[in-house]
Amino acid sequence: MTIACILVILPFCLALAAFSDLFTMTIPNRISVILLGAFIIVAPLAGLGMGEISLHIAAATLVFAVCFCLFAVNIMGGGDAKLLTACAIWFGLDASLVAFLVYVSIFGGLLTLAVLFLRRQENAILASGIPVPQLLLTAKKIPYGIAIALGGFAAYPSSPLMEAAFAQLS
Repeated sequence: MTIACILVILPFCLALAAFSDLFTMTIPNRISVILLGAFIIVAPLAGLGMGEISLHIAAATLVFAVCFCLFAVNIMGGGDAKLLTACAIWFGLDASLVAFLVYVSIFGGLLTLAVLFLRRQENAILASGIPVPQLLLTAKKIPYGIAIALGGFAAYPSSPLMEAAFAQLS
């Protein structure tokens, strides 16, 4: 049961956040709450000790502090900040968090370029009938939840919880 939770919860929540952000330009708070709550339940069951769990909480706290500052100066949306924080607790304070953040940055840059390109081609897209969410073309912001999800998918296999799940399977 623990292994199934580790394999399913983070990827499912990331996919849900990405689709929500794509179509509504919002990330529901309940996704971040589910990620935080599920980690608190799953981590001890996966064999993480209190010291390791503390490092995961420290990672989330650090990411939250940086994201809060970016939100305060209107560089980052609140949903993105909460989702990044909730994901950081799953990666912990080690190389997998750095990998996650690097992947998010790379995918975020590519996403921004793609969205800006689509917005420049809005008339052609609308004329050709290509199904593109209207908010993607008209909103002033970038649905960064997509980049966060892609970064999470890329980095999650090397995360401490996945390593613990694979160790339990062996």
